[in-house]
Amino acid sequence: MPRVDEILRYLRESLWFIPGILAISSLVVAGLLVLVDTHLGETGQEIPFIYAGSVDGAREVLSTIAMSMLTFTGLVFSITMLVLQAASSQLSPRVLRTFLRDRSNQVVLGMFVATFLFALVVLRYTRSDGDNGEGGLVPGLSIAASFVLLVASIGAFIYYIDHMAHAIRASTVIHNIAAETRTVLEDLFPDPVGEAEEGDEAEKLGAADDGSDRQAALPDGEATHHVRASKSGVLVAVDEKRLLKAVGRQDGETQERFVEMVPLIGDYVPEGSTIFRVWGDWDEDELKGLQGSIEIGQERTLDKDAGAGIRQLVDIALRALSPGINDPTTAVQAIDRIHDILYRIAQRRIPSPLRRDPTGKAILYLRRPGWSDYVLLSVEEIRLTAESQVHVLRRMRQMLLSLLEVAPIERRPPIEAAIERIDRSAARGLDDELDRRVARATDAHGQGPMTT
Repeated sequence: MPRVDEILRYLRESLWFIPGILAISSLVVAGLLVLVDTHLGETGQEIPFIYAGSVDGAREVLSTIAMSMLTFTGLVFSITMLVLQAASSQLSPRVLRTFLRDRSNQVVLGMFVATFLFALVVLRYTRSDGDNGEGGLVPGLSIAASFVLLVASIGAFIYYIDHMAHAIRASTVIHNIAAETRTVLEDLFPDPVGEAEEGDEAEKLGAADDGSDRQAALPDGEATHHVRASKSGVLVAVDEKRLLKAVGRQDGETQERFVEMVPLIGDYVPEGSTIFRVWGDWDEDELKGLQGSIEIGQERTLDKDAGAGIRQLVDIALRALSPGINDPTTAVQAIDRIHDILYRIAQRRIPSPLRRDPTGKAILYLRRPGWSDYVLLSVEEIRLTAESQVHVLRRMRQMLLSLLEVAPIERRPPIEAAIERIDRSAARGLDDELDRRVARATDAHGQGPMTT
């Protein structure tokens, strides 16, 4: 059964939900206005700004509005598909989710559909004497409302063209991805480095978890149960509170419980593969509860996975550096945003993968990416692709030198190692000694001799 957050995520990314709500609302409002027009009768035509023409004229106006809105809807849909195709080919297929979640596009499309249905409903009740054996009705108030919706739709179409012209720009896409990633970081890593209590297991400043905590916490013997994936896909999210609650259901007469999650969030899991290894006494319902604490989707999302945002930015940089596109400036723009994200992570406390109950007993090992994982993800692929790009290598080196200034001592080794690898890449990819020196050159503030 889909979880609530999974359903909400699907609705946010759908192109039908908001247009569907607006369409239903337009049907209801149209019906209510027609009732008001029926109550007003001929006296309604004396109200200023209310349509007071003939039945044939009213039908022609409403038909024109309906047809124009249908044309607008098809045009907006076509433009949206072309933009999605361009974004996928020029930037990365991973950025399509950003466009699908764009509320502006959904509202504009919904306004056109709503105006079209509104005009059709009013047209249905516009009749002359003798139609259907009933008295005539020219719903002037409803026709005036159709005019208002038409004008609003034209304004929305102008806004839509301007919005899409800006949204397709690489800088805008990169900015939106980075902004969403920063929001996720605030949720995942809310505490600055200096706020951990002495001896707190959550204070993880090292390059990565070396597995010593896991080995010390694992119970003796083999796992008593393996909770397996019910379907294949990407591990999108884990309900940690639900896991802790499930593991904590024990008493003094049962074997102590421990749960280890095998994959990382963002990893692909085949159907039937092990998600959790568990120790202790568990019944079938409790094991199903563990399985229900995870969400498996088709691709990585940014909701609980900061690495997904970095992954998208890295993909954009790699696509920009490909021979077919050859746009290193866009790659530098992506590195700028990666710099900002790593700068924030460097000063935040990364929670330990090990969780304990109130008594201090280890009960859950929830794998998480460490600081070195984020550095490797942000640097290595771009470094290997940009070995001959002087200003890309220089910008990455500047980024790492800036991180050295704020990162705790325990987090500096991966940064220093990345700088050494960039220098070796420059030596391999740049034949000219002057180019290699330019790639390494920085002033006291970590800035190169040229702006990028």
